Amino acid sequence: MSVHPISTTLSTTTHSTTLSTTVLALRRAGCVFAEDEAALLHEAAASPDELSALVERRAAGLPLEHVLGWAEFRGRRFAVDTGVFVPRRRTEFLVAQAAALAPRRAVVVDLCCGSGALGVALAAASDTAELHACDVEPAAVRCARRNVGDLGEVYEGDLFAPLPARLRGRVDVLLANVPYVPTADVELLPAEARVHEPRVALDGGGDGLDVMRRVAAEAPDWLAPGGSLLVEAGERQRDTAVGILRAAGLTPRVLVSEELYATVVIGTARRVT
Repeated sequence: MSVHPISTTLSTTTHSTTLSTTVLALRRAGCVFAEDEAALLHEAAASPDELSALVERRAAGLPLEHVLGWAEFRGRRFAVDTGVFVPRRRTEFLVAQAAALAPRRAVVVDLCCGSGALGVALAAASDTAELHACDVEPAAVRCARRNVGDLGEVYEGDLFAPLPARLRGRVDVLLANVPYVPTADVELLPAEARVHEPRVALDGGGDGLDVMRRVAAEAPDWLAPGGSLLVEAGERQRDTAVGILRAAGLTPRVLVSEELYATVVIGTARRVT
């Protein structure tokens, strides 16, 4: 996704002063990375008036990605519309594990796809992947279709329901970045997530793993022999998540990135002997 350069009519002195003013405004609004955010807002603004509007929206609490209209994920910029879940940097670890597992000409499904960033990032690593993505949120589906483009198909519906039946037993990599925040903890999330992202993308039910249970229960019907389901979970949920995947007939394992504070649980379907 392209962004507008700073207007060339602004002098160097004026631009420098304006950047300092922007940093100060963002600091006052509580933005921890005010300098970095200010630089991105200046890059995106085509005029002083547009810059003022962008800064006002960010200072009011709108996530930076929604203000800019894009989020960076695995070195690429993805469109992220207002009200759409913002892909987290820690989830790059999940995609990296998926890329390591994906065979040539992999059939990839991105459940709860949000902006579609995960599936596209994985498909981009292999120009032979067959990508299918779906989400229950209409706004997310519209956004994902823009990002996916001609790389694959995007469907609207709940989990596996909208997927074409021809995919049953053929999915090599099943990405399921399902919500895993316990219901009681949703109100403890930062306002950027709690107020501006869809609750369905955050709330995972009583222990946070309700949606994961639903996905795991159906996954064996969709996975190819040796295919894998990859889900993200909280550190304290890992043992329960492993039990969920094992109960579904998948062989589970856990991978952790301390750098990204990410826990990925992988469930692999049995190979035909």
